[in-house]
Amino acid sequence: MDLGLRDRVYVVTGAGRGLGLAAARTLVDEGARVVLSARDQAGLDKVAAELGGSERALGLAADNSDPGTAGRLLAAAQEAYGRLDGVLISVGGPPAGPAVSITDEQWQSAFETVFLGAVRLARAAAGALGEGGVIGFVLSGSVHEPIPGLAVSNGLRPGLAGFAKTLADELGPRGIRVVGLLPARIDTDRVRELDALGGDPQSARARHEASIPLRRYGSPEEFGRAAVFLMSPAASYLTGLMLPVDGGSRRSL
Repeated sequence: MDLGLRDRVYVVTGAGRGLGLAAARTLVDEGARVVLSARDQAGLDKVAAELGGSERALGLAADNSDPGTAGRLLAAAQEAYGRLDGVLISVGGPPAGPAVSITDEQWQSAFETVFLGAVRLARAAAGALGEGGVIGFVLSGSVHEPIPGLAVSNGLRPGLAGFAKTLADELGPRGIRVVGLLPARIDTDRVRELDALGGDPQSARARHEASIPLRRYGSPEEFGRAAVFLMSPAASYLTGLMLPVDGGSRRSL
């Protein structure tokens, strides 16, 4: 199936590694051009070169908590490739820890980066996109069910999902779609770090795999394919949905 991505242009945040990188790689494989953001310019330059260089990918170091980031990223897409078709907003995981031990400073920092940074970029994209545009959010299975030991994520991700659903209603009449992805145990550095918190990552992984109907972690490439389909014109009648990418871990209807 042709996803209709040839020469379309997308901004992808958190694209230096993990889920953002997997989605960006698949977008380029399908013929799109991408503007990648993360905090490490050297790492982004390496990724952009691997994706085909400036003809296909441009890396721009940016901090989601900076109020100027959204405008810089959207302007970079227009300047480099002359158009903008969508944004995929992926942010790093906030600090792990139980609710009773997360400090005000940790909450504030995570709110600025994970929540407000995502809202700013989505709001700016809403003003820049035309009919057929799409705004995607990479969230978490914690939107539906809290994850033990991830109090900050449990607090912020459901709020972003509610914002995304509201935005889908507001932008739908303009032909702009808003979608969300809810990954669970995808085999990324972040998930391996979480598995290691208890001191026995092999046992933690085995325990989680036993609870997943497919009995394994997902690969970043599997997540990337799901994300890119939702972001593509092939999904033109899908908006306002939150798609679990979790191997069946969510049992509720």
